[in-house]
Amino acid sequence: MLEGYAWIVLILASFRLTRLLIHDEITSWVRRPFVQVKEELHDGQPVLYLEPIGTGLRKWTGMLLSCYWCMGVWTTSFLYAGWLVWPSLFVYIAHILALAGAAAILESLVRLVSDR
Repeated sequence: MLEGYAWIVLILASFRLTRLLIHDEITSWVRRPFVQVKEELHDGQPVLYLEPIGTGLRKWTGMLLSCYWCMGVWTTSFLYAGWLVWPSLFVYIAHILALAGAAAILESLVRLVSDR
């Protein structure tokens, strides 16, 4: 069983990996075959969202790549299973993602405070 520290690392790593796959530009090539970016106006502001395309497995993958909650389950499962099965590798992957996730959260907080 994992201890408290490991859980915190896995939580932050799962957060960052999920955001990486769903939102970051660097992984847009992964999403492109499965989703298209749509824009809608909400209260006069443009809001972008991902819409699954295709049918069958392609559409299912698009649904997964456009749903933060769904992708979160899979990224968490991947990292947790990897940590248990191959800890000598996944401990490094999880720590890198966790540090990046913590940095992203801190940057969001700094922007929030500076925008006031």
